[in-house]
Amino acid sequence: MGKDWIGPALRVGLFGLTGFVGLLVLGFALSPLGLLVTATLSVFGAGAVASTLALRIYEAGRLTTIGFGWHAAAGRHLLYGLGLGSGGIVAVLGIPLLIGKAQFVATPEVPFNLPSLALVAVCLLFGAIGEELLFRGYAFQVLAGSFGVYKVLLPLAVLFAAMHAGNQSATPLGLFNTFLWGVLLGYALLRSGDLWLPIGLHFGWNVTTPLFGVNLSGFTMGLTGYTVQWNAGELWSGGGYGPEGSVLCTFACLAVGYLLYRIPFERQRLPLLPEEE
Repeated sequence: MGKDWIGPALRVGLFGLTGFVGLLVLGFALSPLGLLVTATLSVFGAGAVASTLALRIYEAGRLTTIGFGWHAAAGRHLLYGLGLGSGGIVAVLGIPLLIGKAQFVATPEVPFNLPSLALVAVCLLFGAIGEELLFRGYAFQVLAGSFGVYKVLLPLAVLFAAMHAGNQSATPLGLFNTFLWGVLLGYALLRSGDLWLPIGLHFGWNVTTPLFGVNLSGFTMGLTGYTVQWNAGELWSGGGYGPEGSVLCTFACLAVGYLLYRIPFERQRLPLLPEEE
């Protein structure tokens, strides 16, 4: 607590201001392209610009400083993340489908469309990278290095959830689960020492969810020609917010957290964090 707080506050303040302005400007500029494109690409652009500016001013401009550089274990960490993220949503939806609490139904009004599916996947990838840069990148690491990881992990997870509060059909349980995801993604950064594991985890969940024809954080995409119809209440289905608004997602978060704890990652050194973190 005796550490100087003015330096970190200025660095994070510049990052936050740049990111906020970037979100506003890009959100306005991209709005004619549709809600999903605007939401994902504006987040990516804001995260990229804020990170680049802060790193150039304070950290000699190296993306490796925040764990965004490629290294020998980066590919494995990315694949671990993809597997955990996609596996989590497969369990959340696959188990109810197997036991008859849900079933697939055709949606001929929104047939399978490969170009749209590819576009959504690219947008979701950029969105996942952007959110990790904003919430687990420079600002997170500066604050964690200055004040301690566990004084920063939970507040930034709360902020991560709050950023989703304006999504369509958001519910208290959905926002709580989004908070849990914020904790998991921060923990993934600490376990791997890079952004590749949280990016893979984030993208794996996001890109697999619409393949089932269900909503993702309130976004309806309608890409595959079918959706999931539930024989259970919104506590289990998540309602209009999608599976992230369900108690099944809560269980999935706990399971993914346990696996993150157990998997032996090749942890990299994050320069902005103290050695003991």
